[in-house]
Amino acid sequence: MSKILVRILKSVESKVRKSQTSAKKRAISIFTTMSVAHVDDEVSDAEVYNTEKLFCNGDIYIGQWATDTPHGNGKYLWSDGCMYLGDWNNGKIHGKGKFSWPSGASYEGDFKNGFMDGEGTFTGSVNDSYKGSWVMNKKQGKGTTNYANGDHYEGEWKKGFHNGQGRYRWENGHQYIGQWKNGKMNGNGTMMWENGNRYDGSWEDGLPKGNGTFHWLDGSFYAGIWSRDQKEQSGKFYPSTSQVPHDDWDPHQLFSVEMGECLICEGENIVIFPSDKLFYWSNNEEGMPQNPPPTTTRGIDTNGNGGNGYLGGSLKIRMQPAKRQGVTICKGHKNYELMLNLQLGIRHSVGRPAPTKSLKLKPTAFDTEQKLWTRFPPEGSKHTPPHQSCEFKWKDYCPLVFKTLRKLFNVDPADYMLSICGNDALRELSSPGKSGSFFYLTHDDKYMIKTMKKSEVKVLKRMLPAYFDHVKSFENTLVTKFFGLHCVKLSGPIQKKVRFVIMGNLLCTEVPIHRRYDLKGSSHGRITDKPETEIDANTTLKDLDLKFIFRLQKDWYQEFCSQVNKDCDFLEQERIMDYSLLVGISFQEPNRQAPEVNAEADSNGTTPSLSTDMDSLINPTKCSCLRLGIKMPARVEFTVRSNDTQLVGEPTGQFGDVIIFFGIIDILQDYDISKKLEHAYKSFQCDSTSISAVDPRFYSKRFKDFIFRVFSDDS
Repeated sequence: MSKILVRILKSVESKVRKSQTSAKKRAISIFTTMSVAHVDDEVSDAEVYNTEKLFCNGDIYIGQWATDTPHGNGKYLWSDGCMYLGDWNNGKIHGKGKFSWPSGASYEGDFKNGFMDGEGTFTGSVNDSYKGSWVMNKKQGKGTTNYANGDHYEGEWKKGFHNGQGRYRWENGHQYIGQWKNGKMNGNGTMMWENGNRYDGSWEDGLPKGNGTFHWLDGSFYAGIWSRDQKEQSGKFYPSTSQVPHDDWDPHQLFSVEMGECLICEGENIVIFPSDKLFYWSNNEEGMPQNPPPTTTRGIDTNGNGGNGYLGGSLKIRMQPAKRQGVTICKGHKNYELMLNLQLGIRHSVGRPAPTKSLKLKPTAFDTEQKLWTRFPPEGSKHTPPHQSCEFKWKDYCPLVFKTLRKLFNVDPADYMLSICGNDALRELSSPGKSGSFFYLTHDDKYMIKTMKKSEVKVLKRMLPAYFDHVKSFENTLVTKFFGLHCVKLSGPIQKKVRFVIMGNLLCTEVPIHRRYDLKGSSHGRITDKPETEIDANTTLKDLDLKFIFRLQKDWYQEFCSQVNKDCDFLEQERIMDYSLLVGISFQEPNRQAPEVNAEADSNGTTPSLSTDMDSLINPTKCSCLRLGIKMPARVEFTVRSNDTQLVGEPTGQFGDVIIFFGIIDILQDYDISKKLEHAYKSFQCDSTSISAVDPRFYSKRFKDFIFRVFSDDS
């Protein structure tokens, strides 16, 4: 090893040790060796050799190398003090290994494509630990945790939370055995206190709820219905032969006293994951930057050769992110006053005090027949502020329902109001949708506002109770999130009404979206009529434009299939058709090449250095808060069609890494008389099974059949 590299390693080792003073007993020497499993040789045609590399940003790699990436066993030390020692596969952390943080925390176990995935042990900087199963950086499956405060949990996990059957034992001797959901006691379970008392029964959101019995050690017990709301609490005491009476015990004491001693420890959070770390490979042994690959297109040639090895097939992908959509609605715009009316109305609606914080609603909350109009005169009124727009009337449909939906979707009222009603204007998309509706985007892209036909409003009002129950029951639902339904009645002789709904924007993300697809599973008219030179990141492509199969990690694919089935069943029951799966794709560039410093080039003892713009090296795979359909790492396999009408092409075996977003949109079209007539008319012109306007039952089946062909398990 060169003298320069030795000095750098010792310097970094000293830095790491200083930051680990709180965990000296577990301090990790960067020279520690470990036994690792063999990595399958997928680059057998290339020479594998041992190397030492020092990169311009201060990172160091020592280990086996093939072509221009690590392959085999090696150690990578980042300049911030993080370190990985273990298996590599074609430049990715893959196999058995150990990752350590400067704080003294470490993970040792299985890795898959950079993610902690498989069996492994995480040891925190304050001596808490988890040993068990992992899926894409999340604790999932069976596992055991010893918390720093002395608490212990053993049982099932899902996405980083206690979920399923498990036992939690507190340091003071209390313990709970039973069912969990999202890190809280939920379902049937038993809580046993150190003094011998216990509660057997139902739980919800971490507290007793429903039927249950509280037992004292002497045999006395209280049985009944439990709730933190004293109005719902009811039950009866059953004394024992003991001389110690309990009839003065208040059942609500279970919530205020006994449960106060049973707080669940959250454990240590992992701030940055191994999959978040950047690497800087270069096959230039002289340490000078190579010519970067072209950024305008990524593809392989029509002969099927590797090209630059990024995208496959004859498809060319322009890697520029989408330009900002829409035209800002400034003063003088034809819809400027409408925008002011909308913002005034939203501010009025959201600012009203909520009558309840419960997620349970009475049937009267869904009553849409009540005519609750609010008048907004320019000079203001008792309930409305003065404004510079014309006089208008404002109506909220089911305000309590949508307020509860926003709470259910974790929307902060202040942020919601600021996004829509802040100082920044809305943006109008340049052309209306197929239905004739206009779309507006908030300045931060979080929310989309769509004008609606009266028929669409009727559909949403009709299905609102079922929609509320569905999204409440399935937190990972893919259906569109609705946040408000409103109407503006403009003043004047015509008294025009403009109805609109506020929805979440699925593709609001800092990750650049390079391609977007609207997928229905039909073929008639489902191809973009733009020439390829005009297709950009804002173009919404269709079914016959799709040249990929999306491959999800196994557990996520199973959850995806389950949720699509549930969502389609809901839409079918509500007689909805013509919906689609919107998919946004961010293609990951290959590992960015950075200038490499030849550690043996300088013999005068000085450390070589080169400047580089580190802010431009953004890692789009940072996804510590994974959710179904949101910022999910995946792979695409490129396909080729044998004819222009083939809905799904044949796989080519060529892959690319992507980040994808997806959700089910356009869920307000029922199978009414107009759609039945459209089906009959088009059936004379083409295959009736290839058109979009079909019976909801057939539409659901065709949609699922198609989606489950273009999404698959990445096994």
